[in-house]
Amino acid sequence: MADKDMSHQKMMSLTVEKHLPKKEVAAGSRPFQLVKYFSFTSLVVILVFTLILSWVISNHARKIMLEQSEDYSLLLAENLNQQVFRSFVLPTVVRFGQIALSNPDQFAMLDRIVKNATQGLKTESVTIYDSGINIISYSTRPELVGKKDIGGVEYQKALKNIPNSQIVFSGSIWSLLPGSPSVQCQLRTYIPFRQVSSSNISSPQVMGVIEIAQDLSKEYGAIIELQGRIILVSSIIMAVLFLVLRTIVSRGDQIMELRATERLRLEEKLNQSEQLAHLGTMVATVSHEIKSPLGIVRSTAELLEKRIKKVAPGNEQLARIIVDETTRLNNIVMEFLDFAKPQEPKLAKVDVNSVVRRALQFIEPSAKEKNVELRAELEPELAPIDLDQEMFYRALLNILVNGLQAMDGQGVLQVTTTDAGSGAAAVTAPDGSMLREQRPSGAVKIMIRDNGKGMSAEMTEQIFKPFVTDKNRGTGLGLAISRNIIEHHHGTIQVESKEGEGTIFTIVLPGVMATSGK
Repeated sequence: MADKDMSHQKMMSLTVEKHLPKKEVAAGSRPFQLVKYFSFTSLVVILVFTLILSWVISNHARKIMLEQSEDYSLLLAENLNQQVFRSFVLPTVVRFGQIALSNPDQFAMLDRIVKNATQGLKTESVTIYDSGINIISYSTRPELVGKKDIGGVEYQKALKNIPNSQIVFSGSIWSLLPGSPSVQCQLRTYIPFRQVSSSNISSPQVMGVIEIAQDLSKEYGAIIELQGRIILVSSIIMAVLFLVLRTIVSRGDQIMELRATERLRLEEKLNQSEQLAHLGTMVATVSHEIKSPLGIVRSTAELLEKRIKKVAPGNEQLARIIVDETTRLNNIVMEFLDFAKPQEPKLAKVDVNSVVRRALQFIEPSAKEKNVELRAELEPELAPIDLDQEMFYRALLNILVNGLQAMDGQGVLQVTTTDAGSGAAAVTAPDGSMLREQRPSGAVKIMIRDNGKGMSAEMTEQIFKPFVTDKNRGTGLGLAISRNIIEHHHGTIQVESKEGEGTIFTIVLPGVMATSGK
């Protein structure tokens, strides 16, 4: 295709494509991009708040567990205080005169009382500190007896008659991972060891400090597992929501992009149609003004040719040149007028094969000059269809001439007619859109094949547009006029071409009426 011939077409039909699509697509998709941004932001916020909620729930559960365990320990310690005082302190003072746990009998007696009081209860150890010095006088763990300065702040508070607890734990949510250290949790409760009256009222005098240790590792592990389950379930729910949202957003993005592209295509087509409408008006006006003077020039040249034959025989070819060129210009003007003001077809029952034979007969002399073989494979049983014979003849002739001109030397130009059948078929229109074509019984398909030089993919897409041509001479309106005529007959036309292999034009005409829609 020559650059000079294509430049005008690009200026006419691609101006919108060069300047608008990127801006328009961006502007059209900006609201959806905003929705997508807020969607993903909301998803992240929900996930963060879910994790925070799981942490709050697990901490609250741990707090409740510790409070309940501490209350239980205080109750147990108070009961143990009364048991030890009534069953050990009083009898020991009466029997021995004083309490000396270094005495094996006294220690064994206290040990038996403590173990009986705590048997079956959730206690890990019971330890009794002396009130005078920070030393362990008794413990269910024998290795601790006699150790000094082990009691800390909690021991000092208990000496001041203030019961208190201390929790020691290790492990976190990461302890649920394989290979991680197990969760450990121990609650130590310190209460003052006091005298108890007969009415079960404790004396404010502190005789020592009782420490009760409870192993809460199982309960604490259960809370950690609960926290892990909350986080896992929340993560799974968020992942599902993310995938669903991602799918919806992706699908919406595709739909928005397709709609934006379709809108741009329609706007471009509308812009092009408006430009062509203005051009058509201008062409029709100019052609009309040229046609009359051109007819006068031709008539004058014909009269001049006759007179020259009489006055100066042998020089009449000069006038003949004027006649031939004015005839060619008149044909160009007629093409412009046909394109600018297409006529409505006057339908009548016509045998398609007869129109094909007429067109082949017209181009036969030109084919012989170019050494091109004409072949016709016509279906003999084709039923007549509704056609404007003269309009379709011109459309068919334009395509045949185009194929003939595509072959520089020897070649074959073949025309085939067949029954296109009935039913629905998907057809790609020249502008790239998909059409759903309803083919009634008696529809005719015409294929025109040449083995000429073929066309490039770019040229194939542009071939039916006005003023597109790869020839040095011509208006580039022939195929555009042919397509208009075929579409006025409710038919379709397609082209397939490869450079160096040739071109195939396929025309489908309805038998009675065709309805098509996007």
